[in-house]
Amino acid sequence: MQGLKARILASFTVLSLVYCGGVVSTFLSLERVYPPSHQVQIEQLRARDRVRQARLLQNVAGGVVDFPVHGYAEPNLAGLYYTKVKLGSPPKEFNVQIDTGSERLWVACNSCSDCPRSTWLPIQLSSYDSASSSTARLIPCSMCTSAFQAKCSPQTNQCSYSIQYADGSGALGHYVSDTLHFDRIQGQSYIDSSAAIIFGCTTYESVGLTSSIETLDGILGFSQGPLSVISQLSSRGLTPKVFSHCLKGDEKGGGTLALGEILEPSIVYSPLVPPRHHYYLNLQTIAVNGKILPIDPAAFTSHEGGTIIDSGTTLAYLVEEAYVPFVRAITSAVSPSLTPFISDGNQCYHVTTSLAEVFPTVNLNFADASMVLKPEEYLTSIVGISAWCIGFQKAQGRVTILGDLVLKDKIIVYDLARQRIGWANYDCSSPVNVSIPANYAPHRSESRSSSGGLLLSVLTTGFVVMYLLA
Repeated sequence: MQGLKARILASFTVLSLVYCGGVVSTFLSLERVYPPSHQVQIEQLRARDRVRQARLLQNVAGGVVDFPVHGYAEPNLAGLYYTKVKLGSPPKEFNVQIDTGSERLWVACNSCSDCPRSTWLPIQLSSYDSASSSTARLIPCSMCTSAFQAKCSPQTNQCSYSIQYADGSGALGHYVSDTLHFDRIQGQSYIDSSAAIIFGCTTYESVGLTSSIETLDGILGFSQGPLSVISQLSSRGLTPKVFSHCLKGDEKGGGTLALGEILEPSIVYSPLVPPRHHYYLNLQTIAVNGKILPIDPAAFTSHEGGTIIDSGTTLAYLVEEAYVPFVRAITSAVSPSLTPFISDGNQCYHVTTSLAEVFPTVNLNFADASMVLKPEEYLTSIVGISAWCIGFQKAQGRVTILGDLVLKDKIIVYDLARQRIGWANYDCSSPVNVSIPANYAPHRSESRSSSGGLLLSVLTTGFVVMYLLA
């Protein structure tokens, strides 16, 4: 049997802008990564989601929620969006996953003996060395407050963290302060800006975090916790207290991440459920073809659960009370036209026509707003045959999680200042308008002007990496 060869195609960021005003905005280009010649199975995606969901849910009442792996094979494109950050002086570049479901920015330390040294991704793994940065400062025990959710080692006088996940994997390290470099747009030029932030230097990673699907330099947490990058920068007036992303769901991937508010007339908003660090929304009902499913609303809002918007999760997960009627409703809607079958416990359908012709629309109805899902946003394909399966998975706990399967091809706005989440279906390869609030007063050393608001028209095609099989 002849081996498979992988070709790498890369298209670099293309940026055009229309500038009004004197304030600047910050952008990070996203990259979508895909598997090499071997096909990624849903079981692997579930396993990756399980590891990061354990991190996400470890503070839920009752302890860590276990999402066991249900193995079945579905060759698929790996759902993993990441960006590049520059840390230290001189700056060094790291590839980190964009994760709105966790708080910390952390990268692998050069002293990490168990961290991965290679990856199937078309990147070179990097490690952080505080001794090589003139602006690095260790966080001593005297500064290790409750906000760090950490412990302190008297022997080393370092503020340390330890993360243990439900499947036994984990990571540990210590906190450092160093310079984060980021590009901002002023006029028609990029401005290299910087700010000192606190982040984690990981010295140990166990098995679950070192799998080939998971291997990046670290994670960029964007939750509402005090240590997240958005919280650190906005609390010091360096960026507005709002960020947005638009993740491309086609085979090219990529997208836009902006520290600012993407504007679009069709955006609707739903209030966040306080007082939590993660992005909980009040999901009230689900409708298929306009018909509300018979689901007790308490399934989405119970004290120990809720509904989370999370870019770090690849798939989407419904609590059992919602999952069962959801699958039944989809099957009932398509059964006159399609032949359903079960593939390793998952409901699938043979499809010989376009999805829009046979599959219904789905509405996730939140407080004050509805999210409309096209078939591609709740189905996954089986490579090699004309078949599609329901991509929503059955949650093993009380939390419904909406990951990239649902979030792709949408503008998503995380408005921390007004405690709301906004969304709109959108072609993420098209220009986006990003606004900085008029009442946002940037730090004087970070901008030449603080007057008025800002409207940028940005066309961004992120650095795209795609493998072709030959």
